Amino acid sequence: MNSQLQLDRDELAAFCRKWRIRELSIFGSALRDDFGPESDLDFLVSFEPGAPWDLFDLLDIKEELESRFGRPVDIVEKEALRNPWRKYEILRTREVLYAA
Repeated sequence: MNSQLQLDRDELAAFCRKWRIRELSIFGSALRDDFGPESDLDFLVSFEPGAPWDLFDLLDIKEELESRFGRPVDIVEKEALRNPWRKYEILRTREVLYAA
């Protein structure tokens, strides 16, 4: 992950447990040399089976991550990836930050 990002693993683990996140990964420009002050963060998330989250909960998760990192965040649910090429590229290049 890019050295511009500060990551507290314990805080991130508590966040993931709170939201019943089974796996949280980062992908995209945050892992490349073109990451800059205006770049957003792309997160790939998998929830525990039966996690009852709706669209409003996903917005709360997004806002919490934006507040934590101080920049815009995009969230992609792993199970919602339908395009096989996009899925392959994300899974190939991601960095897992948390896994339960």
